[in-house]
Amino acid sequence: MARRLTAWVDYALALAVLLGAWWFATGPMAMPTYLLPSPLRTWNALAGIAASGELWLHLGFTLQNIVLGLALGCVAGVALAFLMTRFPKLAVWLDGPLVILQTAPKIALAPLFIVWFGFGVLSKVILIFSLVFFPVFIGAIAGFRALDPKMKDLAKLLGLSNIQRFRQIELPSAMPEIFVGLKIGAVQALVGAVLAEWMSGKFGLGYMMTFAGATYKTPLLFAAVLVTVLVGLAMHVVLTILENRLLSWKGAKK
Repeated sequence: MARRLTAWVDYALALAVLLGAWWFATGPMAMPTYLLPSPLRTWNALAGIAASGELWLHLGFTLQNIVLGLALGCVAGVALAFLMTRFPKLAVWLDGPLVILQTAPKIALAPLFIVWFGFGVLSKVILIFSLVFFPVFIGAIAGFRALDPKMKDLAKLLGLSNIQRFRQIELPSAMPEIFVGLKIGAVQALVGAVLAEWMSGKFGLGYMMTFAGATYKTPLLFAAVLVTVLVGLAMHVVLTILENRLLSWKGAKK
């Protein structure tokens, strides 16, 4: 509890410093509004789109894509990592193709995803999936490979089936590394969702930024950026809470 309280205090102090610098730049420094709108003007723009319901429409669309891409990328990354640790020959065959896919710039491939899969949700989810998959995969394969061989012997002595062994021993042991990859993947998912909405579509926080920039509505642009930052922070908090609950046994063990 003390550690969580300290973290919240740190977040609050960082936010206060940021808001103070923002107010100083738009107040005493008198920066032009078209370059940097004041916190009040940004808040008014945010309150306006929230009251009209426009914010919730775009926010819901972005969150939907993030959740779908994050879930698919997590499941696929963990599944492939498990198969490659269980079947070493598969790892030999897939190492080369995976390295090639990993080094390919996903951001540069984003327009191709739109050409291949259209302007709808599918192209956006696939882009997010491609950004989430590799961090989760790397974390999961590190976790599975770090499993103590004695635990495998224990599973044999207990007569556990492959599914029971995976659920009760292998997956829980790899969870810390999986969550490391998942937290990185969550950031990538948010970036991918906004990028995809920049390039195509008429919904989402990325589209709001594009529209605000094209129409020179700087307060609206900053409001959309602020909402995106808050979404990123919320995702981090949710994953941290989930990690603490799923890995509570680790703290108890210590």
